[in-house]
Amino acid sequence: MTDADAIVLAGGRASRMGGVDKPAIVVGGRSMLDAALGAVVGCARTVVVGPHRPELGPEVRQAQEVPAGSGPVAAIAAGLRSLDECDFPAELVVVLAADMPFLTAAAVDDLRRHADESGTDAVFAADESGRPQYLVGVWRRTALLAGLARLDSLMNQPMKALVPVDTVMVPLPGVADCDTADDVRRARAHATPLSLDEARSVLRGKLSRLPTRRATLRSVPGAALAEPLAAAEALPRFDVSAMDGYAVSGDGPWQLRHDVGFAGGERPVGLLTGEAVRIATGAHVPEGTTTVVRDEFVHTGPDGLLRRLPDTPIRDDVRRRGEDWQPGDIVAPAGTPVSAALLSVASSAEVGAAAVRGPVRARVVMTGDEIRSEGPLHTGQTRDSIGPALPDLLAWCGIRALDRVHLRDTANGFDEVLAAATDCELLVVVGATGGGAADQLRDALDRLRARILVHRLRMRPGGSTVVAETDSGTTILGLPGNPFAAVATLLALAPSVVEGRLGRTSARKITGPLLNAAEISGPAPRIVPARNAPEGGWLGDSHIRTAHLAGLLDRDGLVIVPPNAPDGALVEFLPLPT
Repeated sequence: MTDADAIVLAGGRASRMGGVDKPAIVVGGRSMLDAALGAVVGCARTVVVGPHRPELGPEVRQAQEVPAGSGPVAAIAAGLRSLDECDFPAELVVVLAADMPFLTAAAVDDLRRHADESGTDAVFAADESGRPQYLVGVWRRTALLAGLARLDSLMNQPMKALVPVDTVMVPLPGVADCDTADDVRRARAHATPLSLDEARSVLRGKLSRLPTRRATLRSVPGAALAEPLAAAEALPRFDVSAMDGYAVSGDGPWQLRHDVGFAGGERPVGLLTGEAVRIATGAHVPEGTTTVVRDEFVHTGPDGLLRRLPDTPIRDDVRRRGEDWQPGDIVAPAGTPVSAALLSVASSAEVGAAAVRGPVRARVVMTGDEIRSEGPLHTGQTRDSIGPALPDLLAWCGIRALDRVHLRDTANGFDEVLAAATDCELLVVVGATGGGAADQLRDALDRLRARILVHRLRMRPGGSTVVAETDSGTTILGLPGNPFAAVATLLALAPSVVEGRLGRTSARKITGPLLNAAEISGPAPRIVPARNAPEGGWLGDSHIRTAHLAGLLDRDGLVIVPPNAPDGALVEFLPLPT
């Protein structure tokens, strides 16, 4: 195909959507701008026209129409000016609006092929009703420049003013745009649910980072380093003995002195050649030490001289100053969680405080009129069997639970809870995520104009899961109301929420064979309890009652079973807290 450059229009006022940043709206796990950039991936150069977006890589050029919001024609002109700064601009120019979540690279390539074959000035997509979509097209650069040149003004011009006479319309799927909130809602309803790996990737990459602050590391368990941790002191700080034995000078035999070097004690007087001194592990070796010889490699003869035993290995049992790290060396990269290991390393490096993010603090919201935490149950009520377990489960995932509240099933019950969630980084909502009459969370998120990052999950149970982020920076993790589904989804997704909010290093997956995978797997991924098998791997539960957590008793963890998996298939294992 003929080379093409691309102009992606990602500005405008989105007046029919209340002025929101429409290209940033997430549908099916990716923003509509990301969808547009994915559709032009085969183009030589791409320029995005609109407000500056720092998240875009250097390979994507950025431009802004002047004044901002002056219409698509002015934006196209700004994009062309940016492309003309490049060497050898392409003959064809793809022009796309960033409001089509289902547009694909294959569709754009189809337009480019028609442009090659027809030789016309422009090729445009037609939607399912046959209506032309002038902001999904491939232009000859000369025709686009000529169209712009014949206009008296570029501001607030309709696209039809730019369209040439010589055009071709090509029916294409996925070119329906999202101009209203209802359009977005319908698009999300038709979007394919995300796989667990896709959802995790979105959460790690799209959730906003918590601000950086400086804190004493002991006070922020569960946080993550926002910057690399550099050692303030060398380790060891001085040459020390690595073994109980003798510090010696020269090749030996050695005259043994009567003093002893102890760890934490005074440094022995310096050695002369041919001298040795008894020394303990961790003691500062005296000046003049050639090496430390461990106890079992030497003996003292009748003449009082210390000699090395024959056939013993020659080793240097001295830990030299700075052999582990020197002052200024990086001892932990950014993203390292503040754990017991990090606290130990920081202490050894003489570092007490560092730049961190987090920890993530959560409020648990239990929903449903039928749920009762305390007191006698009334007719139609059931005990809250999951709320008391959530703080420990959240802590296992690196999240600090602040409190737990109960929300009744009312049309606007979520609005106040969501609006007030400014004292925590995460709201964990149990229930109200489906599409039933009492499931109000999704409508509340729409009213709040929250960014939907995960609209649904391709996993059983857990399909109704929703993850969003408010303008104030609070993450909402909406879990199914079914107790087992809620716990399983929490353990599968919450660590990725923490990784996304803190920039924390992603944990490595635990994988191994599921010995009875064939009797568990079906057409969709499943998550089930499992126990360790004596011969290695796991045995999963093929049948489980999901309305309570009894199925987790005497189980070692959960396994995520791929569709149609054979016995022995490799699966991911999520350990349960003990």
